[in-house]
Amino acid sequence: MTERASRGAESAMRETPSGAFVHESAYVDDGAVIGAGTRVWHFCHVMGGCEIGPECSLGQNVVVMPKVRLGRNVKVQNNVSLYEGVICEDDVFLGPSMVFTNVYNPRSHISRKHEYRETLVRRGASIGANATIVCGNTLGEYAFVGAGAVVTRDVPAYAMVVGVPARLVGWVCQCGEKLPLLARVPEGARVECAACGARYAGGGEGIVPISVL
Repeated sequence: MTERASRGAESAMRETPSGAFVHESAYVDDGAVIGAGTRVWHFCHVMGGCEIGPECSLGQNVVVMPKVRLGRNVKVQNNVSLYEGVICEDDVFLGPSMVFTNVYNPRSHISRKHEYRETLVRRGASIGANATIVCGNTLGEYAFVGAGAVVTRDVPAYAMVVGVPARLVGWVCQCGEKLPLLARVPEGARVECAACGARYAGGGEGIVPISVL
């Protein structure tokens, strides 16, 4: 985006009483809660009954349905729909055109609104572009879902998963760099992130931080 275009986009933002900024082309329904410093960009629709924390960013063409909850500093890239049942904790990244679902066995001719399944994305997790998260699963803290992956089960904290269906291929640091560990971590194994110096140890079926950022 050029500097002139950036200035033009910013000038089209209106500030809400809560201190959020909403583009003039976006719709925010009554009853939506949006935290201070959050930016809602072009052609978004934020529905009543959702809660969006402070310092978030909703890219172009994002839809936020009722009862969705986003924590602080959640980055939602273009063309993402957040359906009822989705909860994202602080510092979550949702890549362009990634997909959530909220019904496990949808049929057009059968209403299953009472069967919505919750999807929980824990603090710091990242979901790559065009990935799909099947409802009813939890993504652990700082997990990393590769672009185009299809997640059909829970993802452990700090795990990196890729593919269709998504499979565990390794582990990532809180800073996002891949750690020098295989998918199966020996109990008591210790490793240090080459990028930031954070340290982790093998524990249970995954890794736990010893010291982090």
